[in-house]
Amino acid sequence: MADENRPLAQERALDRDCTTLSRHVLQQLQSFSADAQDLSSLMNRIALAGKLISRHLSRAGIMANVLGFTGEVNVQGESVKKMDVYANDVFISVFKQSGLVCRLASEEMEKPYYIPENCPIGRYTLLYDPIDGSSNIDSNLNVGSIFSIRQQEGVDEDGSAQDLLQNGRKQIAAGYILYGPSTMLVYSIGKGVHSFTLDPSLGEFILSSENIQIPQHGPIYSVNEGNFWQWEESIRDYIRYVHRHEGYTARYGGALVGDFHRILFQGGVFLYPGTLKQPQGKLRLLYEAAPLAFLAEQAGGRASTGTQEILDAVPDKIHARTPLFIGSKDDVALVESFITERIKEGARG
Repeated sequence: MADENRPLAQERALDRDCTTLSRHVLQQLQSFSADAQDLSSLMNRIALAGKLISRHLSRAGIMANVLGFTGEVNVQGESVKKMDVYANDVFISVFKQSGLVCRLASEEMEKPYYIPENCPIGRYTLLYDPIDGSSNIDSNLNVGSIFSIRQQEGVDEDGSAQDLLQNGRKQIAAGYILYGPSTMLVYSIGKGVHSFTLDPSLGEFILSSENIQIPQHGPIYSVNEGNFWQWEESIRDYIRYVHRHEGYTARYGGALVGDFHRILFQGGVFLYPGTLKQPQGKLRLLYEAAPLAFLAEQAGGRASTGTQEILDAVPDKIHARTPLFIGSKDDVALVESFITERIKEGARG
């Protein structure tokens, strides 16, 4: 009987091994139309960028220009790591001659990069954080890349990219690449969330998990508690609550992609609130919060500013920041309840 089943089991295993990222996108769209081919090609290019960055990171410590700072400061006022520059250049190089995008916007660049006129120009915009958690690199901890795809609206003649200042529901696709013990790419085109693992022997991202669902409630809360006394009282109320109740586990790695990836599979909530001095928070809405919020909602979770759904938030500039509470529905709602209660107390006072 086992011998009879072996061909079928082998066929399924081979089919899974052959489910590459580009093939999966076309299967999701159930189409070979020009739009479907474009989206498949876009994801393929993002995967290529991930492979190049992964290879570079794997040799950190034995190669020049991987570890350490450049001595420069980016548009956010943050010190620039050498790996930030390399990863940003990789995305530009991969897409410059692709004919798929008209511009790329990154948190490392003050203004979007427009594809030169002598290159084929597409109708999509790639927004990305080339290396999230770059401070982890020197310690050989996990980092990631976050990406979002939007369609250009209008002609953007003045180069101001005003059409990007729209809510996150305008995203066509979003995802991230996690550089850890293995390199994983997680994406959604609005048809569920799916993960792929890079097989170094094939040089391909192979399907590893399909239709991922965030648990309704999870044990993990992920936040930098070193900022406890810089937060609003409502966030301190939540932290006191989880300290006093059983069943909660603190997990914080200092890289948004890694922390969110854990919650995507295990459930819980990631918090990056604003502070008293910087109430808008640190995370960028277009490059970090909105793409991950797109994934969270597609996986049955939620993402909130504390008072509004992240995907409904409209940025006033391309580098706009936002507080972020993301993960399991019940856990995000619990954080919001503490914020709402403090707002009500302030109104009564």
